[in-house]
Amino acid sequence: MRAVRCHEFAGPSGLCVDELPEPEAGPGEVLVDVRAAGVNFPDVLLSYGKYQFKPPPPFVPGLEAAGVIKAVGAGVSAVAVGDRVAATMVHGAFAERIVMPESAVVKLPDAVGFEVAAATLLTYGTTMHALVDRADLKAGETLLVLGAAGGVGIAAVEIGKLLGARVIAAAASDDKLAFTREHGADEGIQYTREDLKERCKQLTRGEGVDVVYDPVGGPFAEPALRSIAWEGRYLVVGFAAGEIPKIPLNLVLLKGCQIVGVFWGSFAAREPARSRANAERILAAVAAGQLRPHVDEALPFARASEALARLERREVRGKIVLVP
Repeated sequence: MRAVRCHEFAGPSGLCVDELPEPEAGPGEVLVDVRAAGVNFPDVLLSYGKYQFKPPPPFVPGLEAAGVIKAVGAGVSAVAVGDRVAATMVHGAFAERIVMPESAVVKLPDAVGFEVAAATLLTYGTTMHALVDRADLKAGETLLVLGAAGGVGIAAVEIGKLLGARVIAAAASDDKLAFTREHGADEGIQYTREDLKERCKQLTRGEGVDVVYDPVGGPFAEPALRSIAWEGRYLVVGFAAGEIPKIPLNLVLLKGCQIVGVFWGSFAAREPARSRANAERILAAVAAGQLRPHVDEALPFARASEALARLERREVRGKIVLVP
């Protein structure tokens, strides 16, 4: 079978398509014929050897995939050959066929296509965990989303609206802000030319935002924290800007706020039942048209390097997926 592999920690340029032996499902496992695999920012970090988990090269990147179960191992009972499923993993999704534990796959509703499914579980799962489990976002509260046109950003816009929040999207260009409005954002801040703190103050009549969703880090983290309301919640989701910010803790004291870490991968591993329930809720909402994951483009495996490079340059709206 064919798979995309990272042969050296050189970034996206270190990827190529290889022929690998066919995998087989063992006891408690399923063999999935991959129809689409989602590309995420951790894949970029993996290609440089900068992610929290650092597999030795050569390895197959890819954190999520959707496809059809081709075979099942002994003891598998919850799914069967022919079932349409999606799954997340630490790495390995960029392959024509993957083996997963039965517990790691989720059945797809008939209304959810493979490419959309491959662009959903990681970003929307991260965001559902962040906004519901970690921030307890309430209807009527105000949510500020940084990097709002990206994969997790647009998920935060949509889930925030689904939960009844007023959503302020922050992005680096007017066309990206227009994209977030198409997905439900109430207000927009172009934070390369507008003062993030002052604009938030204007949009909230001086009260500040209740929840900050930050997958970006870097220079906008402190202004976003300064924009938070009394007893607000600041969600640390990631550091796409490449810089891990240093936060003056006196701001946390003065705001009476919380800085809350969001590590969805660890949550999913530690609490698989809750994670599965979130995934099923998300896919049901996608099937009902309440959430609309955006696939920027579907590219063949041979263009995997291009896909990661575009993501690194922040040229992607929503998600790119790879198809065998």
